[in-house]
Amino acid sequence: MSDVRLKVGGRHYTVSCADGQEENVQRLAAVIDSKLASMGPNLSSNEAKNLLFAALILADELEEAQGTAAQSSAPPPPAIDTNGVAEKLERLAASLENAATRLEGSSHTS
Repeated sequence: MSDVRLKVGGRHYTVSCADGQEENVQRLAAVIDSKLASMGPNLSSNEAKNLLFAALILADELEEAQGTAAQSSAPPPPAIDTNGVAEKLERLAASLENAATRLEGSSHTS
């Protein structure tokens, strides 16, 4: 475990993380700090409340991004060749009619 010193919302924090994750934790803290900064004059004097609002904004953005990604990764509806399907259905209908005619003819001769 490593300790990482972070500055978020003008305050310093020390957090522990897995070895090798220090840069990732610092990058994430910078994202949170940026969200707090973007709140500008809307910040309250309650530090926990500010961090909660920043987390809510980030969670909302994440949810929106996941929804957009899910929509964009959905395959497009398949293109249907209506002419080809119609032709196959006509051939199938003709085959069924021929089979029915043969069956009717063979039942009359029995």
